[in-house]
Amino acid sequence: MDLKVISSKELSKSDPVFGQISFDNHEQIVFCHDKDTGLKAIIGIHNTVLGPALGGTRMWNYDTEFEALNDVLRLSRGMTFKSAISGLNLGGGKAVIIGDAKTQKTPELMRKFAGFVDSLGGKYITAEDVGMTTNDMDIVREVTSHVVGVSEEKGGSGNPSPNTAYGVFMGMKAAAKYKYGSDALEGKSVLVQGVGNVGEALIKHLLKEGAKVTISDIHRAHSEAIANTYKVDVYEGDDVYSHPMDIYAPCALGATINDDTINKIKAQIIAGSANNQLAEERHGQMLQEKGIVYAPDFLINAGGIIHVYSEIENWDKQEIKRKTEDIYNTTLEILERAAKNDVTPNAAALKIAKERISKRDNEQLK
Repeated sequence: MDLKVISSKELSKSDPVFGQISFDNHEQIVFCHDKDTGLKAIIGIHNTVLGPALGGTRMWNYDTEFEALNDVLRLSRGMTFKSAISGLNLGGGKAVIIGDAKTQKTPELMRKFAGFVDSLGGKYITAEDVGMTTNDMDIVREVTSHVVGVSEEKGGSGNPSPNTAYGVFMGMKAAAKYKYGSDALEGKSVLVQGVGNVGEALIKHLLKEGAKVTISDIHRAHSEAIANTYKVDVYEGDDVYSHPMDIYAPCALGATINDDTINKIKAQIIAGSANNQLAEERHGQMLQEKGIVYAPDFLINAGGIIHVYSEIENWDKQEIKRKTEDIYNTTLEILERAAKNDVTPNAAALKIAKERISKRDNEQLK
């Protein structure tokens, strides 16, 4: 078992890896390797000023290790701001395991990964993300206590996906209130891109509200099964971004708002669960210039971290729901503040999050 830890002080800005824009003064990058299980993982700890770095573990078959590193850097940074904007006493971290979750994930691999998490002594707390399940977190719990999102049978809060979806739904309704003057989604056409656990749960809320839902997913058989279950349409074209819609809800991987897609999107609102939806910060400005309301992803998808944080704070279900519903008020406040200050919603949300971190940092220095 090999463990390599790199502190931010050792990293050079001239380095071709850590000079990239995704590196944002991360406190620690941990490279994990185990030959026997085939584990290759990276843990990114971005910031722990507000508390231990909490963020899920994603297992994905990345094309390159550089791509995996870039992803964990972007995701861990996003977790810092997600916790800060949500008022949680947590820092930001994330982990990625390189591999195919369907064919390469084993209990032995998960236990070995858990050993690396445990070696950090609580500085990083893991949970589930893409390619992971509650059962995987139960296995991790066998080795380390620094994990949340374990099953209710094991004393945890269970699958956070439904609460993530509920938070996104709240944020979407707030964006509709800002754009249309009413938060009612009845009759609005919504394209949900990615119908995994979160996307599927979001569909239920939208249909109950009376929205017209179209879905898109890279797994054709799965999308057809979802369509048959909920009686929704499956996008059949070649360019999903050009599809006429009122609301675009990206619920798969990030960076779908980029130079190639941004001029195609016809939606008036973008509100989804995917992390890092903007490929670059400037794309938020481009959306604003087009008159598209963007609900910051790290704000409206915070329902999941609120859900698992309840294991640390011992919140009951009513408190979890109350804090998740507050995403509505925060989203509306940020959209209004952004307009007043002539900045993008993403910039306005980041400013609030960074101010909270800076205030705590200054308090600790006194």
